[in-house]
Amino acid sequence: MERHEDIALMAHLMRRAGFGADRDELERLVDQGYEETVEQLVNPTDDIPPADDLLLYRYIPATETGGPNPMPGAANWLYNMVNTHRHLEEKTTLFWHQVFATGNSKVDNDNHLTAQVQMFRKHGMGNYRDLLIRVAQNPAMIFWLDNNENHKRAPNENWGRELLELFSLGVGNYTEEDVFECARAFTGWTINAKIPRQPYHRFSWSYTFRPEEHDFGQKTFLGHTGNFDGEDIIDIILQQPACARFVTRHLYNFFVADEAQVPAWDIEPPRDPDAIDYLSKIFVDSGFELKPVLKAIFLSDFFKEAMYQKVKSPAEVVVGTLRLTGDMKGPDKRLMEMGQQTNYMGQSLHDPPSVEGWQTGRDWINSGSVVKRINFVADHVSNPDLPGVQSIVRRVAKNGAQITPDALVDRCVELIGPLEISDDTRGELLAHAEDEGPISYATDVEYAELSRRVGDMLALIAATVEYQFG
Repeated sequence: MERHEDIALMAHLMRRAGFGADRDELERLVDQGYEETVEQLVNPTDDIPPADDLLLYRYIPATETGGPNPMPGAANWLYNMVNTHRHLEEKTTLFWHQVFATGNSKVDNDNHLTAQVQMFRKHGMGNYRDLLIRVAQNPAMIFWLDNNENHKRAPNENWGRELLELFSLGVGNYTEEDVFECARAFTGWTINAKIPRQPYHRFSWSYTFRPEEHDFGQKTFLGHTGNFDGEDIIDIILQQPACARFVTRHLYNFFVADEAQVPAWDIEPPRDPDAIDYLSKIFVDSGFELKPVLKAIFLSDFFKEAMYQKVKSPAEVVVGTLRLTGDMKGPDKRLMEMGQQTNYMGQSLHDPPSVEGWQTGRDWINSGSVVKRINFVADHVSNPDLPGVQSIVRRVAKNGAQITPDALVDRCVELIGPLEISDDTRGELLAHAEDEGPISYATDVEYAELSRRVGDMLALIAATVEYQFG
């Protein structure tokens, strides 16, 4: 029982801090130890490699240069999520894409979204102040929120408003005057024109500061008065108690348990106020470093007690399934199509529906998306040609020459999760298994039948409510 509990806790950690792990990796990590695994996730050593982008570009060049639609970038990112060994680094990249949501529907140059994702990958576990400045100077974000149209004689408030509302403080912690003064401070933060793409390929915008467009006048922002520029504004934001609470609530919502939707946070208290207080103090005391907060989350009791209290996002469903089954390793020719699977489930990578990002939690589930989710997982876990499925079948057949329906259910539930399922769910799974009786697997023909039966059972488990929660 102790081993089962250790495996279950490690599986929980790898679902939240990564995109899941197969049984072989879970057992290796349990032998390594929970705290050591957290340390490795938060501070990966140089010998733990990311995905090999150069290999990808060699075989599928479009994933580097992009295009007018987000398909190449989604394929690029899927490749990284499936193939990286730096699990938390990639998961944190997805976190910031949800917070600093930027869409190709307007940017219309997907290579800029890929560059933004690479920026999150490189700096997303670093210092929050530095990250805010990088985001403010990111060409895709500048164009997405119109800061290239923010001039001293005609301030544009889009970037300033979202910086305060969605990226740092939250509704109720600033005034309309603060939005206007914030916009003034970011005038002149813009992008250079880029070289036309013909006849070579797509070139990129670059950030530039134009002093002739910047308002150097005195500004009053959140009770402070001075000749502020954008970095001064960010420093004042960080002084607000609401900032640390807002960021750590985002982290809790993404890594621990589903919260109310972000626009309701000014009226809905946190799910666990004590956890937010604890994480906020660590965030401030560390000088707004992300790694100490992430480490505190994964070592906390409130994290360990939050198993199965999140609905998996489409990206988590797709990537977790591919990693479990061993599909799509390397620069697979199906990447372009496979990168759109999250879109069919309601999460178009590189193209969120608005600057608010996606509605998460139970809002991931509707009558259309749930069918896509279940079918995607079922098609993979029932495919005996995939190496991860073959590994599960071998484990099911590990003891003896026959398996009972009861044992078939229990082993499949254990190996696809482990999961905690209700008595009703187990009863339904057992009834299906009992219809075909015990399974012998002494011969090749019988083993092939076992593979089919295991695949069918895994597909049924994928359709349960319990499986859709991570």
